[in-house]
Amino acid sequence: MCGIAMIRLLKPLDYYQQKYGTWQYGLQKIYLLLEKQHNRGQEGGGIGAVKLDMPPGEEYIWRERKEGAHAIQEIITEVNQQIEQTDPDIINDVAQSKLHLPFAAEMYMGHLRYSNSNQQFSVTNLHPFLRRHNWKNRTLLLAGNFNLTNVDELFEYLTLKGQHPRDKVDTFLMLEQLGYRLDMEVQKEYDYIKQRYSNDLAITQKIEEQLDIASFIRKCEFMWDGGYVITGMLGHGDAFVFRDPKGIRPCFYYVDDEVVVVASERPGIQTSMNVKEQDVKELTPGTAMIIKKNGNIKFEPIRGADEHLQKCSFERIYFSRGNDIDIYKERKRLGESLSDSILKCIDYDVKNSVFSFIPNTAEVAFQGMIDGIKSKTNQNPHTEKVLIKDVKLRTFISQHKTRNDLATHVYDVTYGSIRRGKVDNLIAIDDSIVRGTTLKQSLLKIISRLEPKKIIIVSSSPQIRYPDFYGVDMSRMSEFCAFRAVIQLLKDTGRQHIIDEVYQKSKAQEHLPKEKIVNYVTELYAPFTDEEISAQIAKILTPAEVNCPVEIVYQTIEGLHEACPDFKGDWYFTGNYPTPGGNRLINKSFIDYYEEKEIID
Repeated sequence: MCGIAMIRLLKPLDYYQQKYGTWQYGLQKIYLLLEKQHNRGQEGGGIGAVKLDMPPGEEYIWRERKEGAHAIQEIITEVNQQIEQTDPDIINDVAQSKLHLPFAAEMYMGHLRYSNSNQQFSVTNLHPFLRRHNWKNRTLLLAGNFNLTNVDELFEYLTLKGQHPRDKVDTFLMLEQLGYRLDMEVQKEYDYIKQRYSNDLAITQKIEEQLDIASFIRKCEFMWDGGYVITGMLGHGDAFVFRDPKGIRPCFYYVDDEVVVVASERPGIQTSMNVKEQDVKELTPGTAMIIKKNGNIKFEPIRGADEHLQKCSFERIYFSRGNDIDIYKERKRLGESLSDSILKCIDYDVKNSVFSFIPNTAEVAFQGMIDGIKSKTNQNPHTEKVLIKDVKLRTFISQHKTRNDLATHVYDVTYGSIRRGKVDNLIAIDDSIVRGTTLKQSLLKIISRLEPKKIIIVSSSPQIRYPDFYGVDMSRMSEFCAFRAVIQLLKDTGRQHIIDEVYQKSKAQEHLPKEKIVNYVTELYAPFTDEEISAQIAKILTPAEVNCPVEIVYQTIEGLHEACPDFKGDWYFTGNYPTPGGNRLINKSFIDYYEEKEIID
């Protein structure tokens, strides 16, 4: 779920100096694009740049990476300080600026890091990744929003080719695989062109003009199992963006006669470029957008869009910013569709109920919920901002070792927002309940101080039952409150044998090819209704000191699909993984849980 951004200026730098008063136009835009997607990464970030037509002996590619929530701001601050300390005569001369200042360039790439692995985090894991070569057309700068499920296969493939990858992380492997195929493509062009030209400089120029970007991507991509959007820049000036064929990860772009812009989210482009939503296009799944050095743009199918797209629904519920016009409408519908279930929980007693939301991402669903209550009852619900978020961090995407501590201190209540003495029901909607850590350690305890008659926590997302392996840090079975609830139900109802049977089935297919593995974990949930599991979740998440009834109301799968009809990627809730690698990893995750081998940071 990382954030990406790319800027390709289509005019010389002096054009922007004359029209916008600064050659820093592209640098300013990449910074703004990244800041408008800050929700997608708090652990670090990086910016890369490629300069076109630099003379030999001068550096043409630059990269800066930093750790921390304010990484991009720190990078830009340092770049600006360097500019401010440079002789004004150089700053005002575009050619001199390009020659002497690292980020005076025509091509920019940016990345915001959101970790989704258990490896030790360091600056070396930050994008962009750089593969240097003494030929510019073999130098590759790479950044992406992706997670591959079959890194073991890629590692074996590369080692059998005689390579020695320095890490087993998917980013390194993808870089090495693309770099290997890029070398082969350049060599193929060289062998062909050398038959017609004897001048080496002319040969190099022809290679760069004719280099088939789609070809070397295609020769790598067929092996990738996962969700991904990849941005790449070659040292000589070609660039590309490629999206996975199932559309799991999002990608948007904008093009005019001055610039090509790519980002993970549409509103970032709208704000940065001051354009309307219809001007920003979605990159077709399975397609590569290729920008040649001369500025020509073409779209080439790499694998072709999958017949059954699996665009991630969790992007719409939680992860993406809610100011996208379509996401805003979808989140409102998610909240509205829950009104019937909420009214049943409060026996239609709207008069003695207070409605609120768990900030900050659930506010739009809250508006939809209130609209739904109004339409069903013809009453105006009593709404209050009962909960206040003090810490501007998402505990959901924090590292495991700090998540529990953060959860205890993130929220506070507005005292006096409901009538004390168990008079009012309190209904609070959240976008999702994944682990339940914040509910148990903080929210329910502080809400109970207000002495409500009943607490009803509403999730605009369905029960999250299965790990995600395509970007979100959800891989340990025991962390899911829905999974813990169903295991307890199986034990309480004398059905422990189902757990054992699922383990035996999973273990039996442990060494099968990923394409033949079945997700048997779904059988754990089959004996129970959604309502039974929700009741058990409420039971295990309610602290002992809370002395009023607590209920949890979840979105239904049907409600999700009605609210987000174009986003069918629901594996978090149904276990219907979009790629074979997902089934292989859920199989492994359950075996690790059963054998108590889960990796905990």
